[in-house]
Amino acid sequence: QVQLVESGGGSVQPGGSLRLSCAASGFTFSEADMTWLRQGPGKGIERVAEILSGGGTIYCVESVKGRFTISRDNAKNALYLQMNNLKPEDTAVYYCAKDPAVLGGIRIGGAWGQGTEVKVSS
Repeated sequence: QVQLVESGGGSVQPGGSLRLSCAASGFTFSEADMTWLRQGPGKGIERVAEILSGGGTIYCVESVKGRFTISRDNAKNALYLQMNNLKPEDTAVYYCAKDPAVLGGIRIGGAWGQGTEVKVSS
């Protein structure tokens, strides 16, 4: 079955960087569009960035453009999110997902990892 395992979260100061990773298995990763989503404290889930099977990228949150980079390594079945110049508002649990379905900020379908926590504070 589909399995997604995130890693790389942690606590950083504002302006710091983190690289999230997601190890994928149980499906043909190279043929899948993949998504990073996040849920901040007391907030609904929001899509952060998507990368298509062909490599095209979509950044869904205006505030992360220019700071976050989504990428993939099909040879390693791995998805990444490089996060630079982190801000306190980036504090959230970050999820990688295949075919995620979100309605009203609530997860309603798709395959998701367990999430990795990112905390940005001074």
